Amino acid sequence: MEFQAYWLLALPLFFGLGWVAARLDLRQLLTESRALPAAYFKGLNFLLNEQPDQAIEAFSEVARSHQQTTELHFALGSLFRRRGELDRATRLHQTLVDRSEPGSDQRLAALHELAQDYQKAGLLDRAEALFLELRGSEYQESALRCLRDIYVAEKEWDKAIETARAMSSRPGLEPPEREIANYLCELAALDFAQGRRADADRRIAEALLANRRCVRASILQGEWCAREGRVLEAIECWSRVEQQNADYLFLVAPLVHQAYRGLDRADDSLALLTRWLEQHPGLDLLTLVFQAVLEVRGPQAALALVRTELHRHPSLPALDRFLEASLLQGLTAAPGGASVERVDLEVARDVVQRQVNRQSVFICRQCGFKARKFHWHCPACGQWESYPPRRHAELDESGRAPSM
Repeated sequence: MEFQAYWLLALPLFFGLGWVAARLDLRQLLTESRALPAAYFKGLNFLLNEQPDQAIEAFSEVARSHQQTTELHFALGSLFRRRGELDRATRLHQTLVDRSEPGSDQRLAALHELAQDYQKAGLLDRAEALFLELRGSEYQESALRCLRDIYVAEKEWDKAIETARAMSSRPGLEPPEREIANYLCELAALDFAQGRRADADRRIAEALLANRRCVRASILQGEWCAREGRVLEAIECWSRVEQQNADYLFLVAPLVHQAYRGLDRADDSLALLTRWLEQHPGLDLLTLVFQAVLEVRGPQAALALVRTELHRHPSLPALDRFLEASLLQGLTAAPGGASVERVDLEVARDVVQRQVNRQSVFICRQCGFKARKFHWHCPACGQWESYPPRRHAELDESGRAPSM
């Protein structure tokens, strides 16, 4: 292609058009910024400086004088809800709903915000009605998640299962197997309490089908067998936990030990529990086996057990048990051979025990709520199986169990 001289004339023209376009954009930007009141920028400044109360007042002033600022109204409503001013948030979002066209994007957004206001205020029936209205809209995923939380709070487990399955049918979403299995376990426990054993067994089978590693289903099944006198079947159900998730053995170990003792087979219990401790060491399991050996075979055998565990897996809980066994055995000699007063040993045991008790808690992975007792359902944030099956004393700084 040959170069044409008149192309040079086009270059200044392009530069000129670009300059004019930039001036127009700048003029429009300046016009829009002048249209915004000073209170708007004051509100933004308060937000950036983490002063939400002052920001709310500034934005409220803008909203009163500029009714057309819809996005600002939405932002203000979210601020009200976050601050716990649910009455103001509800009134604002209801106003947006009333003045929006039916079926419009603005009305759907306002309904979504209003439903969240009702849910946080505890008006679950109103929230449920609005979230159901949002199914099929762009807010469906959020609506389903909120509906599931509502049904869990109201213990409407069938609806919770239906909603969870609807969530899992959405493209790109993982099926909430753990949640569904737990809902089925809740229904199974209710069926069993009301004497519907066949229904309870069916629910447990469904739970294991939804999540074959559902430890809770095996525990419940074993408890029901034990109540009906089928002790060996109960032990078999509880022993299944070792294949499902061995970290949860501490939950079934006391049940297994009690069941074997009822059959007058304490030695079989100790053999099984000792094997579990050797292959799957843990704080709660060590405590149980220590107490069982102490009860069945005496202080000397208990001391030998915890001495072995202390050397295999040095830890404060193991040291605590070692000191306790030493006191029970009447040990008064230090490892170097020097004489040690019993009172000194008791003081050392008390110091270690206090430290172990401070760290011997379960911590929710989701919200950090601490509990002495293991929970399947976090009482603070409502998440299922969010508690690691190990206490904080057994976890390293990364939150995982140290390699043993």
